[in-house]
Amino acid sequence: MKYIDEFRDGDLARKLAADIAREVRPDRSYGLMEFCGGHTHAVYRYGVQNLLPPNVNLIHGPGCPVCVLPIGRLDYAVQLARTPGMILCTYGDMLRVPGSGGMSLLKAKAGGADIRMIYSSADALKIAQDHPDREVVFFAIGFETTTPPTAVAILQAEAMGLQNFSVISNHVLTPAAISAIMSSGKAYDLSRPSGHRKSKSPSEASEARVDGVIGPAHVSTVIGSRPYEPFSAKYHLPVVIAGFEPLDVMQAILMLVRQLNTGRAEVENEFTRAVSPEGNLKAQRLVAEVFEVRDKFEWRGLGVVPHSGLAIRPRFAAFDAEKRFRLTYHPVADNPACECSAIIRGVKKPLDCKLFGSVCTPENPIGSCMVSSEGACAAYYTYGRYREA
Repeated sequence: MKYIDEFRDGDLARKLAADIAREVRPDRSYGLMEFCGGHTHAVYRYGVQNLLPPNVNLIHGPGCPVCVLPIGRLDYAVQLARTPGMILCTYGDMLRVPGSGGMSLLKAKAGGADIRMIYSSADALKIAQDHPDREVVFFAIGFETTTPPTAVAILQAEAMGLQNFSVISNHVLTPAAISAIMSSGKAYDLSRPSGHRKSKSPSEASEARVDGVIGPAHVSTVIGSRPYEPFSAKYHLPVVIAGFEPLDVMQAILMLVRQLNTGRAEVENEFTRAVSPEGNLKAQRLVAEVFEVRDKFEWRGLGVVPHSGLAIRPRFAAFDAEKRFRLTYHPVADNPACECSAIIRGVKKPLDCKLFGSVCTPENPIGSCMVSSEGACAAYYTYGRYREA
């Protein structure tokens, strides 16, 4: 199959692994963050980590929209879903994420709330059309990839004159999150020369310096490669945008190693078959028409990040559920036993969590990283990393 089988070829994988091993310098380490959860799953599904030299360390980033949603935003959804006459629509991964007191949308549904799993924003619009006597709220979530469809849904609702449809926007921006991670001195030793590690206590053993970033694929098809250039220059950080197939990831690793070895910090594009420098201009125009950048937005694991979320513009206030139902946001602390926040920042890995694989499993998730199909904990559990010593 075109663009599938070619990027899963075992012989080519072994050749790329040999190229990486030949390029890697034995006297230094390489900390490479795969920001997107899709890359994390590709790495462990295909055993990419096992093909890399021991001094190439892949660090899992926060690239999972379900994982980074703070509990307070989820509580919004539960609160609304329990309102008489309300229909709340959202994507499947959101249903099982625990909120305050362990309450999830799935549990609220079991308690009688009308909560419906949808596959697209168009599904939510259809439900609103089919139930004109009910309020229908779409709990929208995602990075730049899923934002254009939400914008289209709002524009279509306006054109159709739907008065019972509104949206809670949880859409967030990838470049702002990467910048927040890079500017955090708590998570990474940014003052040391590349390839050197600071002395760590046992509790800090999982911390690792980020030397380069494997840029997200789907997000970049929308925003293009240019938005990564400012923080690449600011933090002298190489970025390589990569597709989701195993050979995509391995080629991106090789490109990052070569940049680091030569002291370069550029934005390169491995995923040229889908990503251009300017991105999808039509999608960007749709988003700009409907949304505006929030002054600040809270992320699970990262805290409040300036200019990292999207709010619905005042012109479309009739479709803004936060204004329509006068929702007030209240921050909620994470479960203290769960390490999701540290895993999202790349400070820890799933095996560092005492709950992983015992109390916390896909059947009984304690944190969002085990729930989402893109979560790091789900990747470890699904593909056998929980067997690591």
